[in-house]
Amino acid sequence: MLKKISSFLLITFISTGVFSQELKDDLTRLQNGEDLNVLYRNESSFGIYAHTAGGIGLAYRRGQHVTGKRKRMLELEAQNFKHPKEVKSVNSIFENSKGFNYGKLNSFFLLRPGVGYQNVLYQKSDKKSVEIRYSYFVGVTLAFAKPVYLEIVRDPQDGVVSTEKYDPEEHSIDVIYGKASFFRGIDETKIIPGGYAKLALSFEYADRYNSIKAIETGVIFDIYPKVLPMMAYNRNQQAFALLYLKIIWGKKWF
Repeated sequence: MLKKISSFLLITFISTGVFSQELKDDLTRLQNGEDLNVLYRNESSFGIYAHTAGGIGLAYRRGQHVTGKRKRMLELEAQNFKHPKEVKSVNSIFENSKGFNYGKLNSFFLLRPGVGYQNVLYQKSDKKSVEIRYSYFVGVTLAFAKPVYLEIVRDPQDGVVSTEKYDPEEHSIDVIYGKASFFRGIDETKIIPGGYAKLALSFEYADRYNSIKAIETGVIFDIYPKVLPMMAYNRNQQAFALLYLKIIWGKKWF
């Protein structure tokens, strides 16, 4: 009887040890993002992107799975925005003159909070493969318009420079010495609300299933209730389309 009890305890001890080790190994695999068959329901990511409106932007996203291959996403983007006809000029009349964009009325900065969905087109089969996804978003675009200030030379003989808000009716190119400090006129910034829609395709290539490394490309459509006052001598618009290329990194969790 004692022999049977000893054998039973030995088997139980060995089984418990094996199970504990397997459980420990599974937890390690989860923590290291090595298990392909685990669904991480939550994720957050940051991104930086270049766009065809002449600059760069920053982005943040927060996602949650609705199904195994579909996620609901919240996003916030911030970027500069330039008119395609903006050209930097230098007035050769004055020595050591500064660069400026002739005819530019306002500098624009965009903020886009939005919501959308991301869907898997091709799912990863192993660590070395790439997951392909498509997504779409809609939301609000807030365009911050800051008036442009320039350094003006009223009388070339005395060389006195004054800082003035650019007025195309008053400031010809011959009296412009250069652009004033960016912060001049920031207290006069106006917000013009609009809306946006986005279509995107992303390629996720992280070697751990609980992390995010991706490249995304897509198109963004912005529309406003009125024309944006960007340039004095070029046609301004109220609807815009831009292409972008974004690098994304982040993490996933339960």
